[in-house]
Amino acid sequence: MFKQFIGWKFLLVTAAVLIIVGTIWYVSSLARKIEDEETRKVATWVAANRELLQAPDEANLNLAAEIITNNTTIPVIITDREGHIIDSRNLDTVRIARDPQYVEDELTTFRKQHRPFIMEIDARNNLYNYIYYGDSLILKQVRYYPYIQLMVVALFVSIMLIALSSSNRAVQNLVWVGMAKETAHQLGTPLSSIEAWIELLKETEGNELMATELTKDVDRLKLITERFSKIGSVPQLEERDVIQQVSNMMQYIKKRAPQKVVFTMHTQENEMPAMISPSLFDWVIENLLKNALDAMEGKGSIDIFIESHPAHIIIDITDTGKGIPKANFEKVFKPGFSTKKRGWGLGLSLAKRIIDEYHKGRLTVKWSELGKGTTFRIWLRK
Repeated sequence: MFKQFIGWKFLLVTAAVLIIVGTIWYVSSLARKIEDEETRKVATWVAANRELLQAPDEANLNLAAEIITNNTTIPVIITDREGHIIDSRNLDTVRIARDPQYVEDELTTFRKQHRPFIMEIDARNNLYNYIYYGDSLILKQVRYYPYIQLMVVALFVSIMLIALSSSNRAVQNLVWVGMAKETAHQLGTPLSSIEAWIELLKETEGNELMATELTKDVDRLKLITERFSKIGSVPQLEERDVIQQVSNMMQYIKKRAPQKVVFTMHTQENEMPAMISPSLFDWVIENLLKNALDAMEGKGSIDIFIESHPAHIIIDITDTGKGIPKANFEKVFKPGFSTKKRGWGLGLSLAKRIIDEYHKGRLTVKWSELGKGTTFRIWLRK
């Protein structure tokens, strides 16, 4: 599924790039042709004006007059030798009346766009005018079209990628939820059977210690089953003391950790109540502590800092392990990402989902440095 999503993503981006490149090339070519055509039209218009000015009285000027009249699209500004504006055509008459500076501004723009035509008035007296012209509305639209299309294509591709990503996440969520619930269901039957055997052991003298230890393991399996069964369901949050919850889980992991690993909890409060799902919250702390143990490879220290703020609680779990490269700060929470040879790489992914989605908090990598350690931070609402 992931590879298929990447394939669709690549195809969409490639298609978008090809469309944009092809459109820009075609429109640029079309714009150049339109620009050349407009330059020829202006040259003809200038020639027609010159003919009107210089032709004898008996000349037939119908064609010249028609050429001048037919130019209704290309904006033109006429100036004298000193650059004073004499006349203008095809400009916004409303803006001319409202803004005295408008024609001057347009003249500045035209000078940047095209070289002017020189219209000779009287060769003997060295009289001539400059004809400046700008781009017609249709030429401007053609030039801006690729950028508009670029935005449309980018919006379309973005929507498609978001839709595909959402669909991909939804499918993954269904797979995880289904796997978790099926695991819980499958564990239920053998657990019931084991509980029955434990009751038989208790009835036999001399097996009390064995039965007690087995009961602890069964209770642990029940807790795991309960956690898996809650994945995908909206958990019921209860007010619990976060310090006590973290302390209990720390003690549980500490009994099973190597003796060279030192556990320390730092807090200035006696209790910190917050709305949590006890079993799922314990699962998060357990995952983070086990992750810290794996990173230290049998020796080092784990420090837990718990701070109370007016509206939230911060829990920092710091180890002295091998650290995480900065490039992997976000990747460690992705399903399947793992640096260990064993495991599915779901621990931190599930932990983040429990905190972010079920508790409306945040689980992040606060700090990490290779060879020195890592700090995971939990931001939890009260």
